[in-house]
Amino acid sequence: MGLWLICRRVLRMKTTIEVPDDLYRRAKSEAALSGRKLKDLIEEGLRLVLKSPRGEPLRPSLADLMKGGCGIVDSGVPDLASNKKHLAGFGRNARRDR
Repeated sequence: MGLWLICRRVLRMKTTIEVPDDLYRRAKSEAALSGRKLKDLIEEGLRLVLKSPRGEPLRPSLADLMKGGCGIVDSGVPDLASNKKHLAGFGRNARRDR
């Protein structure tokens, strides 16, 4: 019975990137506040972007989040603008009520 050691060599590449000053300062600050190096923060960001499928947002949109809530409240009135009682006095004294 033999013992096999598998050696995996991790290659690292160095590169230069240009980022706006405000983005650099924010990233540097975030890295410092979380106790990490800037290069680790950038690596994590790249991994997150590359992990998500193309064209699919990382976070759901507000419309997606609210999809299940549409139509839950039923006032009994199909459209408030079609009910004259709700429009009575609308727009009167507009200057005074500002």
